Amino acid sequence: MVRLDNVSKRLGKFQLDQLSLEIPTGYICGLVGQNGAGKTSLLHLILGLYRPDEGSIEIEGRTYKEKKDEILDGIGTVLTEELFDSYFTLIENAEEYGRYYTNYSRESMEMYLERFDLKPDMSFGKISKGQKLKAQFAFALSHDPKLLILDEPTANFDPEFREQFLEILKEYMSDGTKSVILATHLTEDLDRLADYLIYLEDGQQIFAGDIESFREGYRIVSGEAYKIRLLPQERIVHIEEKPYGAKALVKHRKQKVYDKELQVTYPTIEEFMYFTSKVQDT
Repeated sequence: MVRLDNVSKRLGKFQLDQLSLEIPTGYICGLVGQNGAGKTSLLHLILGLYRPDEGSIEIEGRTYKEKKDEILDGIGTVLTEELFDSYFTLIENAEEYGRYYTNYSRESMEMYLERFDLKPDMSFGKISKGQKLKAQFAFALSHDPKLLILDEPTANFDPEFREQFLEILKEYMSDGTKSVILATHLTEDLDRLADYLIYLEDGQQIFAGDIESFREGYRIVSGEAYKIRLLPQERIVHIEEKPYGAKALVKHRKQKVYDKELQVTYPTIEEFMYFTSKVQDT
């Protein structure tokens, strides 16, 4: 679905550096990293808003240079920027921008607005931030895209709608022909949903791969520090020692036995980010 090959992009003093990854069709991809890590810049590259200084980007085997209109016709977006006109109603915005999409459906737009407790005649400029994101999400779904790109939408959703949002993503993905890239700070959502993970730090690609490889490749090990340090040093990503014990992120190896007094668990995405960021800081 989405393929980046050695992509680099300089933006002032910041640089995305040699990103290589491939998001398969039918996957929900979680995009994570601290503020300023390059998440939004990467999304802008995938959307064709930036051109890479080096490397290549393909969406369903097509490049923006060759098939820009076809690529954009198949992408639905919810970005932090407000893309709708403040003076139009929600349905007027949808009708105006829907002209640019082959599969736009007013009926579908009205259906999603109703599900999201929004009225078609609401003025876009007079509703809350969360409602604006819901309206843009409704529009993104209304033209039945092959790829959804969502930049931090859940941060402005109330807990009840967050659950509905996650259910709708499952519905959207149900036929196995579509993909989602979801940038979010709420990593617990990704622990539940994501099939693929991209983790950026300071423009560097720390991890990009399927969630199963991530879960099989790492463990959180807790217990006495000296017992953890008996593991091969090349396997310890980072260890954090406290007066009452220690915890470490380690590279897991199949058929390797851990001391029976150590507690060994799968890392959450948040734990993986935390321990890996400590390495980046040293």
